[in-house]
Amino acid sequence: MLRPGAEEVAKLGGLHHFIGWKRPILTDSGGFQIMSLSKIRKITEQSAMFQSHIDGRKYELSPERAMEIQRLLGSDIQMQLDQCIQYPHTEVEAEKAMQLSLRWAERSRKAFGRQPGRGNFGIVQGGINPRLRRESAEGLKSIGFEGYAIGGLAVGEGHDLMLQAIEHTIPHLPHDRPRYLMGVGTPEDILESVARGIDMFDCVMPTRHARNGHLFTSTGVINIRNAAHQRDPNPIDPTCGCYTCRHYSRAYLRHLDRCNEILGSRLNTIHNLYFYLDLMRQIRVAIEARQFATFVRDFLDRRRPGAPVA
Repeated sequence: MLRPGAEEVAKLGGLHHFIGWKRPILTDSGGFQIMSLSKIRKITEQSAMFQSHIDGRKYELSPERAMEIQRLLGSDIQMQLDQCIQYPHTEVEAEKAMQLSLRWAERSRKAFGRQPGRGNFGIVQGGINPRLRRESAEGLKSIGFEGYAIGGLAVGEGHDLMLQAIEHTIPHLPHDRPRYLMGVGTPEDILESVARGIDMFDCVMPTRHARNGHLFTSTGVINIRNAAHQRDPNPIDPTCGCYTCRHYSRAYLRHLDRCNEILGSRLNTIHNLYFYLDLMRQIRVAIEARQFATFVRDFLDRRRPGAPVA
């Protein structure tokens, strides 16, 4: 059976109906794939052209097509098409990609049109250069979006440079619009980014780590594949209220992993997603109580920063 395309999903009522999800959905535009699939794509002013590694068929992704796909999917937050570049890069490369992203932002915004109840986010680019980040943010504000994302980070620049880029960008973004950091990250990254003014995140880490047996806990990360868990009757985290921790032991989860049983990946994923969702809930509670700094200190004290996976 062929995977349904955007047009087929639209005919079935959009993503919310197709996957049975009644809450907000955010879709990306393909900018990350422009970077990650660089060996099979060519960028022009008009679009990015991809060539399938399977049958050689060519696919064109323009700002207009990226917005059309997201509109057909019916997503609530739709991202502009941008050019994301890998670190390290030269300032010239970063500026070229940033300027192209700004021109594509104008076209994306126009293609988004009027979609009541939905939002279109612009993406700040510019590598780790403060001037380029500022120019990108100011350019996006002049176009006008429902929200603003910081893209082009967590692509090889390292922790410290990432935080510096956030600090250089945040002052130039509107305070009355959501600020979204793309592709980040660890629990510690999230806390440090929230402290700098970030509101939203996305990252493959909870699910990718789950598939590889790395499970987040209140005291750090454990590797369920380690022999130490072979006969451990305890849950992943005794303080966790997720379905997995309430019903299964570390020993059983390790057994599932060693048998390559898909149930193990599913149970691990349930736990890691719960951990991240609960972390965000705790952050909101702490901010509302004006206790965020205390929460961060206590959270980090419980974990062992820089400790190896157990």
